[in-house]
Amino acid sequence: MGTCSWKYPSWAGLVYSRAAGIDYLAEYAQRYHSVEVDQWFWALPDPETARAYAASVPADFRFTVKLPNALSLTHFYKKKGDTELCANPQFLSTALLDDVLARLSPMAGKIGILMLQFEYLNKQKMPARDQFLQRLAQFVEEARPLLSARGDPPLAIELRNPNWLDTKWFEFLAERGLAHVFLQGYYMPPVAPLYERFGSLLRGNVVVRLHGPDREGMEKASGEQWDRILAARDGELAAVVAMVRDMDAHGLTVYLNVNNHYEGSAPLTIERLSALGIQ
Repeated sequence: MGTCSWKYPSWAGLVYSRAAGIDYLAEYAQRYHSVEVDQWFWALPDPETARAYAASVPADFRFTVKLPNALSLTHFYKKKGDTELCANPQFLSTALLDDVLARLSPMAGKIGILMLQFEYLNKQKMPARDQFLQRLAQFVEEARPLLSARGDPPLAIELRNPNWLDTKWFEFLAERGLAHVFLQGYYMPPVAPLYERFGSLLRGNVVVRLHGPDREGMEKASGEQWDRILAARDGELAAVVAMVRDMDAHGLTVYLNVNNHYEGSAPLTIERLSALGIQ
C-alpha cells in the first residue's frame, strides 16, 4: 500500500519532517513500502533520476511505474485547430518498450509492476475491441523476451472502456499472465462489485488505484494542500478493504495506490484503510 506520487510539501507532519529541504522519497520510504511513479507517463524515464530513486529506498521497497503514454496512445492528443486524428506510430512499440526498460534499469529489482494505461478508446481510435486485443496480444508476446532480460517485472493493464471489462477481458489477462488495474473513480464502475464478478479469473498480481470521481473539484477544494480529508468515502473504503483482504486470502499480490484526489489526503486515507484492517 502506498500513494500515487510523493512530492507534496503539504504532507509535512503526516509523512515528512518538514516541508522543504529534505529527500522526500527517503523519508516516504521510512513509512510506506510502495509508491506509484506517474511522472514518466508524460515523458521517457531519465536513468539518473531512476538511479536516485532506487538509492533512496530500501531493498524491499517496490515502485509501481506507469509506462509512457507514447506506448499506449493510439493517436496523438488533438491540438487546437486539429480536425483529424493523427495516428501514433509508437503505439504498442516493442522498440520503444526496450528503450524505456533500459532507462529504468537502475531500478532493477525494485520495480513491483509496470502499468500500461489506456485512455477511453472510441471507435475512431479503435474500431473494435477484438482489434485492440489482437494488437495487445501481439505486443505482449513480443515484449516477453525484453521483460525477461530485465528480471521479468509484471505487466498490468488499465482500461478505461467500462463495457470492455467482462469475462473475455479477464480471461485474456489470465491466459497471458497480465495483471488488471482496478481504477476506483472517474467514470469507471466501482471496483468491489467488479471484483466480485471476475475475481476468480485473476492470477498473480493486481493493482487497485483509488482516484475518486472529481479531480478538478478536489484540487479547488483543497487549494492543493493535501493534509485533510475533504470527501470521506467510508462505504467505499469498507468495500475496498474487504476486496483487498479477499485478494490476499486467494494468494494475489496486491498493490493498492491511493491518490490525494480520492478523499483529499492520500496519507490520511491510508491511515483509515489501516484502521479498517489493511496493513
